[in-house]
Amino acid sequence: MKKIQVLGTGCAKCKQLTDNAECAAKELGLQGAVEKITDIQEIIKFGVMSTPAIAIDGDVKVVGKVASVEEIKMLLRE
Repeated sequence: MKKIQVLGTGCAKCKQLTDNAECAAKELGLQGAVEKITDIQEIIKFGVMSTPAIAIDGDVKVVGKVASVEEIKMLLRE
């Protein structure tokens, strides 16, 4: 199963990215696959300096923008 991690401190864009990731996961049948990471030290460990960001299976795929549901679904299919 794919592991989706949303990296962000809780701003409106971070919340939107989380919603989009949860929607994409649900549409692809990946229940419970989304993890929110809000600890700035953990975010930095990913090498991310601009949030929101999304990592799939530990690999950062999107940084500094809110990916759409369709974009996230494409990333999950890779």
